[in-house]
Amino acid sequence: MESFRLLESAPDAMVIVDADGRIQLLNGQAEKLFGYRRDELLNQPIEVLVPERLHSRHKGHRTDYVHDPRARPMGIGLDLHARRKDGSEIPVEISLSPIPSETGAAMIVSAIRDVSERKLYERTLQEKNRELETANAAKDQFLASMSHELRTPLNAIIGFTGTLLMKLPGPLTPDQDKQLRIVQSSARHLLSLINDILDLARIETGKAELHFEPVSIGEVVADVKDSLRSFAADKGLEFNVTLPETPIVVEADRRSVHQILLNLANNAIKYTDEGSVSVDAATSQRDRGAEAIVNVTDTGVGIRPEDRDRLFQAFEQLDPSSTRRVEGVGLGLYLSLKLATLLGGAISFTSEHGKGSTFTLALPLERP
Repeated sequence: MESFRLLESAPDAMVIVDADGRIQLLNGQAEKLFGYRRDELLNQPIEVLVPERLHSRHKGHRTDYVHDPRARPMGIGLDLHARRKDGSEIPVEISLSPIPSETGAAMIVSAIRDVSERKLYERTLQEKNRELETANAAKDQFLASMSHELRTPLNAIIGFTGTLLMKLPGPLTPDQDKQLRIVQSSARHLLSLINDILDLARIETGKAELHFEPVSIGEVVADVKDSLRSFAADKGLEFNVTLPETPIVVEADRRSVHQILLNLANNAIKYTDEGSVSVDAATSQRDRGAEAIVNVTDTGVGIRPEDRDRLFQAFEQLDPSSTRRVEGVGLGLYLSLKLATLLGGAISFTSEHGKGSTFTLALPLERP
C-alpha cells in the first residue's frame, strides 16, 4: 500500500512491468496521459502504449534491458513517442529503474513524461532562429550592397574636392576654399559613420575578419597623428607623441589597432577646447603577460561621474555641456572596446570632470 501511495503521488505517469513486459501497476497520471482505465491496461503488454511501427524494435530494447537492468534514461538521443488509446502519438521522455520482485526477476518502473509543450516550444524556437538567420543574411547583403553604393560616390566627392583644394584645375577664392573644405569634411564624416556601422554589424554577427601580423605601435601612432594633425591645429591644440627608443611590436590586426587609436585620439581632440592632446606608448609586464600600453591624454572637459557607466554603450553620446554638441553617433568607444576585446586587449580610462581624461589601450605583445 505504501508503494502504491508513492506511485500515486508521483508527478509523472508511472508504469511498472514485469520481466515479460506486461503491465502490473500504473498510477492515475498514466490513466490521464494515455486515456485508458486502469483495468484496461493491467496484464497487457507494454507495447500497447508504443506506436505499432516501433513494436519489434521496442521488444528488442526491452529484452536487452532485462539482461542489464539499471537506472537510466530510455532512448538517449532519440525522439521517443508513446501511443494513446485514441491512436494519437505524443512525444515523451522515459526513465527506467529496476526493482526486485518476490520471484527474484526484476520489475521495471517506467516514469513517463509528456514533453509535447517543450517540443512545440523547441520547434517554434527553431523556426524563429531560421527566420533570424534569413533576416541576418538579408541584412548582411543589404549592408554590403549599400556600403558599396554609398562609399563609391563619397570617395569620388572626397577625391575631386581634394583636387580642387590643391588648385590643380585653377585658383580658388577664399569663400570657395572654405566651402570646399566643408564639403570635404562632411563627406569624410559621413564615410566614417558608414564604416562604423558596417564594422558594428560585422562584430555583432561574429563576422569580423582579423588578420594577425606584427604591428608597429609607433607606425600606427604616426599614421593617427598625420590623420588628425589638421583637426588639432584648427582647434589650436598641441598634439604630442612620446614613444620609447625601442620599437614596440604587437601581434594584432593592424586595421583594428589603427581604428582604436584613431577613435581615442579623435575623441580627445573633439572634447578638448584648449591645451593639448598627448599620445604615449610603453610596455608593461602584467599577470597575463607582456603588454603594449598606449595612453591618449587630453586637457578637455573630462567625464562626469554619473556618465561613466554610459561611456562604452552603443549610440551613447555624452553632452559635455548643455549648449554644445559634437559630431558623431556614439559608436567610436563602443567599437573600440569591442575591437580591443577581439584582439585580447582592454581599454580603461581615468578622468576628472573639467580637467581632462586619459584613455589607455592595453594589447598583448603576442597573439592571445
